[in-house]
Amino acid sequence: MDLSLFTSFTASLTAQEAQIAQLQQQISSGVAVQTPDQNPAAYETGVLGNDQISQLNGDNTTQAAVQAQLGSVSDAYSSMSTLFDNVQTIVEQALNGTTSAANMNALAQQVKSASQQLLGIGNKTAPNGTYLFGGSRGSLAPFQANANGDIVYFGDGGSSQASIAPGQTASTLANGDVLVSSLAGDGISNVTANSANTGSGQILQQGVVNASAANVFQQGSAAITVTFGGGNTYTATQNGSAIASGTLSTSSSGTTLQLAGLDYQITGSPANGDSFTIAPARPQSAFTLLQNIYNALASTSGTPAQVAQTNQALNQSLAGLAQYQQAVLTAQAQNGVTLQAITTAAASNTGQATKTQINVDNATAVNMPAAISSLTQTMTALQAAMKTFGTVQSLSLFKYL
Repeated sequence: MDLSLFTSFTASLTAQEAQIAQLQQQISSGVAVQTPDQNPAAYETGVLGNDQISQLNGDNTTQAAVQAQLGSVSDAYSSMSTLFDNVQTIVEQALNGTTSAANMNALAQQVKSASQQLLGIGNKTAPNGTYLFGGSRGSLAPFQANANGDIVYFGDGGSSQASIAPGQTASTLANGDVLVSSLAGDGISNVTANSANTGSGQILQQGVVNASAANVFQQGSAAITVTFGGGNTYTATQNGSAIASGTLSTSSSGTTLQLAGLDYQITGSPANGDSFTIAPARPQSAFTLLQNIYNALASTSGTPAQVAQTNQALNQSLAGLAQYQQAVLTAQAQNGVTLQAITTAAASNTGQATKTQINVDNATAVNMPAAISSLTQTMTALQAAMKTFGTVQSLSLFKYL
């Protein structure tokens, strides 16, 4: 008996069923090219494109985490800036000459509170639980009291880079340098009055007159001692040797003195034998600065000499505050640049991912209307074939045996 009819029908049925299965899979997944043999070029475009999209999406996930971290850092910088501004207002109020001893003590308590607030800001944590300003030591509180009760930095300057876009990275860490690295005084010199002074004189920095000489002084280690004599005379010594002497210069702008490339104004009336030390500026932590302000405010008393010494310390602290205010503004600006770069990279990644997805879809995606039409036609053809085969089978001679 010839079985070719059955063999042919079975082969056709299998092919149609396979085509139906493939079309159904394509319609359900939306992908027309699922294996290399279906369309090698389109398959390669799809694989490479999907890999690129995955990388871009991964970078965007990293961006979100970094942005949250650096956003918290930015908030902390804003809090620092506000705190330093408030302390500046307190110092200026104390320097206006009308504050009573009781009020000075009240101002001292405000500065003490500000110092505690600054410690809280410095030890602030990120959304992921790490300390914002610990550097690479994010699990350790970066600012802690040592055995002497002084606040010291236990973090480090470690850095870390994370990918935020193809070929582009961003720093994910901040450190505590912003609170420990600024220089005392005006950043070049720091002036202190001898506690034995009996006059009302002060020495205040006015500016640089010789940048090269000022830099040499600041980089050096030898302080200058200025001693006042009678008749507005002075002597300046360094390393035990006199470097300048004479009569102070007085003009419409006040009484001035130039030493080590800097211009100083002499206010009040130094007594015969009063002395001041002009030292090269050295790093001073913000916590030490606030402690010095507190000490000056809390220990003030009413004699002209003691008021002058208090004001000398407060004026130097005011100059030191300016160093930290600038340091915070600079750090905040740098942090803002990084945040802006992340925002720009996120937009670029999203645009690139969309463009790549379009290319992948053009190469591998199903033409849904055509696929549905083809599926309908194939299923109809299969049903017709089965019906025809059934009719032919019913006409077989076997029916009459």
